[in-house]
Amino acid sequence: MFVLGLTGSIGMGKSTAASMFRRLGCPVHDADGAVHRLLGPGGGAVEAVAKRFPGVLSVQGGIDRQKLGAQVFKNASALSDLETILHPLVRREEEAFLARARSRREKLAVLDIPLLFETGGDQRCHATALVTAPAFVQGARVLARPGMTLEKFQQIRTRQMPDAEKRGLADWILPTGLGKRFTFECIRALVRKLRED
Repeated sequence: MFVLGLTGSIGMGKSTAASMFRRLGCPVHDADGAVHRLLGPGGGAVEAVAKRFPGVLSVQGGIDRQKLGAQVFKNASALSDLETILHPLVRREEEAFLARARSRREKLAVLDIPLLFETGGDQRCHATALVTAPAFVQGARVLARPGMTLEKFQQIRTRQMPDAEKRGLADWILPTGLGKRFTFECIRALVRKLRED
């Protein structure tokens, strides 16, 4: 089974690209989705995160992501502690996902990982695909999100490898600034190639 790592910086269209892979019948593991489940009520990371970050437990029994964000935003040490808790759990979910895909004899599986290159996740993939768009498109998309500020956007970007550097590492580039139809056709061509090879 061919494992494709899908990545891209904030606002580059990775979620849209992932949904296009799904439309084409590819199983996709969403690392961000795994984090949401792990931090939700009954999630596998709730106890450890609540112990390390007092006051972040929500009324529903999960982690209040805004309260957690307030503790880790601009605090590299706290962010590192959070990642130490979450990354092994997300990795375990990823391994279970790949095992299920192999048992179904899938030809192609996609790992949707925002910080793929930054965390060395590309080493677990046969190849990588990067979603990318011009900086002005990225900025407009991100700043249109509820609760997003320029300061937050800049803070997030400091934790992400520059897009130009990612372009140099990726095996395939998927442009997302030229309309969804164009992006879909690029993804369809890539899926066809990988399934045939």
